[in-house]
Order: sequence, then structure tokens, then C-alpha cells
Amino acid sequence: MVSPRPPRFKSDIRIKPEKPRRKAEPAVRLCEAEGCIGPGECRVPRSRNNLGEFYWYCTAHARAHNEAWDYFEGMDDDAITRFRDEAVLGHRPTWPLGKRAAKARTGQRIFRDGAFEVDDRHVLFAEDAENPAPRRPERQLTRLQAIAMDTLQLAHNATLIEIKARYKELVKRFHPDANGGDRGAEERLKQVIKAYGVLRASGLLT
Repeated sequence: MVSPRPPRFKSDIRIKPEKPRRKAEPAVRLCEAEGCIGPGECRVPRSRNNLGEFYWYCTAHARAHNEAWDYFEGMDDDAITRFRDEAVLGHRPTWPLGKRAAKARTGQRIFRDGAFEVDDRHVLFAEDAENPAPRRPERQLTRLQAIAMDTLQLAHNATLIEIKARYKELVKRFHPDANGGDRGAEERLKQVIKAYGVLRASGLLT
């Protein structure tokens, strides 16, 4: 007796090739100005009290925002005067004379560079001369940062120390007490403070 043959199966199973996957398109942040569909490439502070929160605007709306933004809006005369006085000191806290003398002396040390010895009572020299500071990378400024640097009359590659020093210098120069209440000097002071605020809000001073 002949055993029945097993059934035949077709071996040519076809597998549908996968379609090439499309690369995900990067998300584009739009300008937050009402009705604008331009790219939101520039960030501007929402208010004086929330410099860490930003609107994202296109270049045109960011420029308009900064031109219309009054840093002193809502402040009374006493608050504005106090802010200007503190700006002369770079908004740093102050202490009575002698309060920090002992602490300064404990940080004193001798800096040696070849045949010279310098009394480094303010600890200005970090790690002596054996560890030179690394070169600062080239800074890429946004348009608003560049305008702010121009307002402060600074080169675009100015260091943090140079920016703060120039800000302090200009605040002193245009302070109303030094100009007899001249309106032109007061307007210039507002521009200086606004420019410094733009740099600080954009993270350039950190």
C-alpha cells in the first residue's frame, strides 16, 4: 500500500518591503506676537520682575518690544532713585567698613611670579601662573545683544568684567546727580540700563 504524499506548501511567501521612513522635521518656534507666523528666534524678558521668563519673538517684534519697554514703568520716584544709586555699585551688597576685614585677611596669600612677590590680599590671582586661564571661545551674539553692546560702547568680544565696568562707568556718567537733572542724560541712562538688562536677561552675564 502506497502512503499518501504530504500536501505541498508554497515557499514563495512574499514580504512587503518597508517604506523608507521620513525624517522628522525639526519643530520651529513661531513668534508669539498675535497674528505673526515668523520664526521666534529672539527672546525678550516678560517684565522687570520676571527677567528669567521670556517671550519668543521674531526680529521685528523683538525690536519693537525693546523700544517700547520702559524698565522703570510702575516704579515711583523713590524706587527709581534707589535703583540708580544701587546701579552705581553694580547692584552688589555693601557692608560697613571693617565688617569683612578679617575675612579678607584670611584669604590673603603671596603670589610669586619669578623674582617678584605680590601681596595678593584680594586673592585676585587664581592658581598662580602655573595654570593660565583658558582662551575664551569666540562669542556669537544675537542682533539684540549686538545692539546692547553698541549702546554700552563695547566691542562685541568684551569680557564679563569689561561689560560690568563699562556699565558702572556709564551709570555714573549719566546719573542725574552728576548732570543737574539734565533730561538728555536721563534718557541716555535709561538706554544704558535697558541695554544691560538685555544682556543680563539673555544670559550673557552669567
